[in-house]
Amino acid sequence: MDDATRDGMEGALKGMAAVWKHILSKRALIAVTSVTLLTVLTLLRAADPEFLASVRELTFDSYQRLAPRDYGDPPVRIVDIDEETLNAFGQWPWPRTRLAEMTRILNELGAAAIAFDVIFSEPDRSSPPNIAKTIQFENKVHEEFIIGTLSSLADNDAAFAEAIAEAPVVLGFATVGKATGRAPQPKASFAHAGTDPVTFLKPEPALLPALDMLEARASGTGSVSLSSADTRGIVRRIPLILSDGERLYPSLAAETLRVAQGASSIIVRSTGASGQVDSGADAVTAVKIGAYEVPTTADGEFWVRYDTDRPERYLSARHLFDPALRDQVRPWVEGQIVLVGTSAVGLLDIRATALGQVVPGVSIHAQALEQILQEVYISRPDWADGAETLVTFVVGSLVIFAFPALGSIGTALLGAAIATLLMGGSALLFFEEGLLIDPVYPNIAAFLVFATATAILYVITEREKRFVRQAFGQYLSPHLVNQLESSPEQLVLGGDLRDMTILFMDVRGFTPISEQLTPQELVSFLNTLLSPLSDVILSKDGTIDKYIGDSIMAFWNAPLLQTDHPRLACRAGLAMLERLDALNRDDGFGFRARGFKVQSVQIGIGINTGEACVGNMGSDQRFNYSVIGDAVNVASRIESSCKEAGADLLVSAATRDAVPDFAYLEAREIPLKGKSEPVRLFALIGDETLAAQPPFQELSHTHQAMIDAWREGRAEDARAHLDTCRTLAPERLTGFYGQFARAFATTDVDRSPALAPLAET
Repeated sequence: MDDATRDGMEGALKGMAAVWKHILSKRALIAVTSVTLLTVLTLLRAADPEFLASVRELTFDSYQRLAPRDYGDPPVRIVDIDEETLNAFGQWPWPRTRLAEMTRILNELGAAAIAFDVIFSEPDRSSPPNIAKTIQFENKVHEEFIIGTLSSLADNDAAFAEAIAEAPVVLGFATVGKATGRAPQPKASFAHAGTDPVTFLKPEPALLPALDMLEARASGTGSVSLSSADTRGIVRRIPLILSDGERLYPSLAAETLRVAQGASSIIVRSTGASGQVDSGADAVTAVKIGAYEVPTTADGEFWVRYDTDRPERYLSARHLFDPALRDQVRPWVEGQIVLVGTSAVGLLDIRATALGQVVPGVSIHAQALEQILQEVYISRPDWADGAETLVTFVVGSLVIFAFPALGSIGTALLGAAIATLLMGGSALLFFEEGLLIDPVYPNIAAFLVFATATAILYVITEREKRFVRQAFGQYLSPHLVNQLESSPEQLVLGGDLRDMTILFMDVRGFTPISEQLTPQELVSFLNTLLSPLSDVILSKDGTIDKYIGDSIMAFWNAPLLQTDHPRLACRAGLAMLERLDALNRDDGFGFRARGFKVQSVQIGIGINTGEACVGNMGSDQRFNYSVIGDAVNVASRIESSCKEAGADLLVSAATRDAVPDFAYLEAREIPLKGKSEPVRLFALIGDETLAAQPPFQELSHTHQAMIDAWREGRAEDARAHLDTCRTLAPERLTGFYGQFARAFATTDVDRSPALAPLAET
């Protein structure tokens, strides 16, 4: 191996190392960025900020909308103080005597429990004793008489209290932000299994109960307030229990259910109880009310599984007061849990549900009771947050590992399959088990990781495409450049030893041509000649290595692999000769028009096939994509022999053997510089079409007979065959056979039975 070849191969190996370093750095950049993003997304999920909870709850709302709870006509009814009732009996608040009458009617009709979604925290201002306190008189006698008369009349609150005492009534209280100075009167006793909920539930700042007179006679008292977590306008949860920091209180729904069953206590299960998994944080797990055990959140809240708002739940309060309808109303009330509330818009007790409906607040308490009685629950287990965080990390990791192995499309398909699995699994858990597990955030996290990796890959790929186009756009056809851009893995930079076909082209008689042109005209001439010949090479998918003055060096089978590279090179050589003939015929160089001595241009083309090293040759800062090796040197020497052989296009035996169906004529064994033995060369005359034509086949047969006769020392036979060949050959082969004639005339056949080399002619 000579020094130039050795140096070139060392540079190629360095280039290959640089390429692998580039590939690894590209993958490392994508991996590091993706892992960093996944870590941030996983930590964000673990922190669970409010906006993530909002997105998660929208997913759960969509599940409820797909499959609302089946109504099933449970024993829960609503007496609705609606607009028609207010029109009939006057605006709210009503006198407590009217509420007392309503309570007695419901009790007489056999209601199992009567719950007021109303807070009676102030005395009835329409009660006669309270009116007496507000009247001012100018006449003292009238004042004493009227005040005395009013004070002697029955107190409306007392009348309501008497009615409450006679019926299973549950009154409401509310959570407020300012201390009221008193707490609701406890009606239900609480027991707990596990950690005492009072020690870990967030205490309410203050509670606003009903009047002592009313509470004292009620069978129960419960909170009408909804979940403090549902601050975004949609009610998804209601608390079953709450605390003021000293004791527990039930919600209106929980207390109503207790009273309806005649139970005296409510049992709260929490972490630490027998059979309860301790998650490491104190939490409520369930609340047992009589025969019903209800799963809860850690804060003792209850997820409402909604049914659509149905008119059959409601009875307008005005029908309750109509004696003529009493018999029709009785079946609707008897044995039922009855909640009293309002749907009148002006009373501002209108709420939005997870189904997207706007309903009276009392309807939410009613629906909570319905699903408890039906034992249809939805719950979010305490392990859900941890599981979703873990799934986020696992799915994101799968995307990161799959990306380099499967590519963008494969990873996208894998991601779609994972997303489908997560969505389907989450939906199945909801519909079959009533579990609320979020599939959206893990999918969003995986998509963001995938999108980031794809974006980085796109940027890097675009940069690589620009590099490919800049590096190879001048040497390759647009078709091959596009292939390199779409499949850069086919590009092996840095050095690769492979079988290649190399072409050299040189202008014959360049010195006389240059002597008749100015330097500027010489440049124009070279551009006129080399541009169309380069186009031919590129059209045959060749790679132009370099221009050396009036010469072109090109090769095939790099940077893209080409199984038919010898055939492509041969076609390129033939097409180059055809293009040059056209230029000469049309005076494309303007030599004839200007009356130059040299009026046409001739070229010589040499083609060889063999093993060579191709890659980036040079330094890290400046390099060329080139090919080196003995096969290149041979191709150059073959081109140099064209003039002596009298042929425009010579190929080596290796090229001829690789494309045997083209039209060749042997040009004898010719010594090449640097080779100890002469090399068999062949003049390429045409493609497979010409080779199949009878005239050429006759010429080829006679030509081979001439070569065989000469090698065997039969000079007279050889000269006879030569004469026949010159008769059969087209005019363009005159020079080719002229060289044979000169060789035959000057060689002593008896002294040298082998075909004389051109060097001796």
